[in-house]
Amino acid sequence: MYVAERHERILELLAAEGRVRVGQLAAQFDVAEETIRRDLSTLEQAGLAHRVHGGAVPFGVGVTTESELATRLTEHADEKRRIAARALGLIPSGTPSVFIDAGSTTLALASALAAEAPAGMRLLTNSVPVAVALGERADLEVDVVGGTLRGLTRALVGPETERALGELRVDIAFIGTNGISAEHGFSTPDQLEAATKRAIVGAARIPVVLADATKFGQELLHRFAAISDIATIVTDAPPPAALAGALLDAGTEVVLA
Repeated sequence: MYVAERHERILELLAAEGRVRVGQLAAQFDVAEETIRRDLSTLEQAGLAHRVHGGAVPFGVGVTTESELATRLTEHADEKRRIAARALGLIPSGTPSVFIDAGSTTLALASALAAEAPAGMRLLTNSVPVAVALGERADLEVDVVGGTLRGLTRALVGPETERALGELRVDIAFIGTNGISAEHGFSTPDQLEAATKRAIVGAARIPVVLADATKFGQELLHRFAAISDIATIVTDAPPPAALAGALLDAGTEVVLA
C-alpha cells in the first residue's frame, strides 16, 4: 500500500470511529508502529488529525478556541440556509413558543422565521443578532433572556440566563453546537455557553440541534447534552456510520436538509 493510500484509509477510520490507535493501525497495515506515528504526524501537520497519547482523533477534538460569529456566518452559508429551511417544518402548528439559541445556523433560522412565521408566534432567544432579525416583524412576540453578553458569539450567558431558562417551558428549542460525537455528545468550547445550552435543552419539550456536517466527529471541551438528550438533529449530510448508529440507538432522529 502506498503512503497516500494509507493516509486516506486512516482518515476514513477516523471519520467512522472517532479515534485510531497506533498499535491497531500498525497491525492492520502490517507496518511498524513508528511508521504509523510518522503518518499521524504528517496528517496533524496538514490539519487533518490531532495526535493524542497512543493514537489520534479527528482534527478539532478537544479544541478550546472558536471563531467569531461574523466569520462563521460566511462558512457553509448555503448548507446553513438549507438546514434552516428544513427546520421550519418541525415547528408545531398554531402559535407555539419557540426558543432560538445563539449561533450562525440558528441565526439563519431566525431570518427564515422573520419572513414566514405566522403573526402572534411567541419567540424567545439569548442571542442579540437573533433578536434583531426577529424584531423586523412587529407582529411577532419576541422575548430576550437576559444575562452577560459574550462578545465572540453575541450570546447572553451566565447565571442570570440559566436562572431565567430554569423557569421556562417552551414547545420547541433550536440549539447550535460546535461538535457532535457518539462518545462525547454535543459540545462547545466555552463553559458558560455550555451551561446556557444545557439549560435550553432542559427548558424545551422538543430540543432540536441544527448543525452542518462539519460538526460530526468533533469533540469540544464542554459537553452540554448527551446524544439521548436531543430529539432531532437537522443537518445537511448523513452522519458517519458510528455516529449514525449511536443516534439510532438513542432514538435521536436525523433530518436531512
